[in-house]
Amino acid sequence: MAGKTLFEKVWDAHLVRPQSADTPAVLYIDLHLVHEVTSPQAFTLLRERGLKVRRPDKTLATMDHSTPTTPRGPDGIIPVTDSQAAYQLNYLTRNCEEFGIPLFALGTENQGIVHVIGPEQGLTQPGMTIVCGDSHTSTHGAFGALAFGIGTSEVGHVLATQTLLQNKPKTMAIKVDGTLSPGVTAKDIILAIIAKIGVGGGTGHVVEYMGSAIRGLSMEGRMTICNMSIEGGARAGMVAPDETTFNYIEGRPRAPKGADWEAAVAHWRTLPTDDDAVFDATVELDGDALTPMITYGTNPGMGMRITDRVPDPDQLSDVSAKVALDKALRYMDLQPGQSLLGKPVNVVFIGSCTNSRITDLREAAKYLQGRKVSENIRVMVVPGSQQVKKQAEAEGLDEVFKAAGAGVARGGLLDVHRHERRSTCSGRVRGQHEQPEL
Repeated sequence: MAGKTLFEKVWDAHLVRPQSADTPAVLYIDLHLVHEVTSPQAFTLLRERGLKVRRPDKTLATMDHSTPTTPRGPDGIIPVTDSQAAYQLNYLTRNCEEFGIPLFALGTENQGIVHVIGPEQGLTQPGMTIVCGDSHTSTHGAFGALAFGIGTSEVGHVLATQTLLQNKPKTMAIKVDGTLSPGVTAKDIILAIIAKIGVGGGTGHVVEYMGSAIRGLSMEGRMTICNMSIEGGARAGMVAPDETTFNYIEGRPRAPKGADWEAAVAHWRTLPTDDDAVFDATVELDGDALTPMITYGTNPGMGMRITDRVPDPDQLSDVSAKVALDKALRYMDLQPGQSLLGKPVNVVFIGSCTNSRITDLREAAKYLQGRKVSENIRVMVVPGSQQVKKQAEAEGLDEVFKAAGAGVARGGLLDVHRHERRSTCSGRVRGQHEQPEL
């Protein structure tokens, strides 16, 4: 009998009822993360049916989508001037109070982007099943968790039952071996992967990222890669836990302590994929050959090495791909064969659920130290949580950004905000400028 993959081990451990020919599997959920945009209808459903939240202790809410970057008022409160955003935030407060769900409210010390605070608090742990009404829940897979986004009706189902109906996905191994060259980051790895497999290449699969180049990444780098699994069409992305994982989790507020920690680590060490496990599909990349990547079109699959030239639609044999590329180039105002090196950059956004952690801000500050932002460029720096903000200020990163002319000042503080991803052509610091999901 063949061994099991990491995904299969986690899936099997959470099966309440196996999948049949007529019905999906029933999967137990360890952690349900909630925010203000995809939860209102779910709470309404509970009220209409007279249901309670089954496991408030396995549920955590945070305000992260409709949150402003306006400075705090004299009362210390962050004002919300958009009426729709204010309604969503107030309604989440009411729902959490009524149903007994812990809430990281706007401006409180632990509030932040949902996929930043889970790992930050030590809530995200290997072997867990984690869901949230947000596609980039796959971020948490960097810890060896099975984590994926769900729809609003499913949010209601999990709130009521702490379970989810799911058809079992296929498995895909993506192996990246080798040593990354200076300047090549986790973002380049995942953009190279998506450029290779396409935005639908992972459809129907849970991807496990493997290989020495993946093992050499920090947890933040692994989170970036798993986060963007969705841009490749995958249901989720995972990385097997190892010492890097354990060192990141240990000591965090919601991590196991004492004997519980030792027992947890012993279990987590059993999770990596067995040597004789078989995947449904395998993709390999040479880490030694990877270079900085950039997107030139209207989706992350339209990516290339930064030294390459924009491809020509007429060179494509697939008619639909040809039409899509032609449309994208016209939208982006780019020409086939054009080099993007030297092309002016308008906006640089440093943040989002993909790249807003303290290591991201440190990296950006390293390049801005002693330099000035061009007067023709707008730079926005947005830490992913209040804790990241606090640490960045303690390290003086806010002063580096402000001295360089980056837009971070709000009463002398960095701003915490959540945006949603949009592919752009904006150079090495890719301006995937996110807008609130309303």
